[in-house]
Amino acid sequence: MVLRIISPDGILFEGEVEKVTLPGTMGLFTVLDNHAPLLSTLRAGEMLYQTRSDGERKIAIEGGIVDVKANTVSVCI
Repeated sequence: MVLRIISPDGILFEGEVEKVTLPGTMGLFTVLDNHAPLLSTLRAGEMLYQTRSDGERKIAIEGGIVDVKANTVSVCI
């Protein structure tokens, strides 16, 4: 699936990932391939994502929103 991490400064990351774990306002959740459509708010915490080539990477976020649709995960932080 494709992950896009978008900030006011522009696109911080865009690429293929195997999974994304996000700090939702109701708790942590993980998005995998073929996830059902989802729109959620995010709280401050760590966002984790895993690529085949680089392994697991972490980004500290202050909150935001995530939109999951058609194997594309768009995170606005």
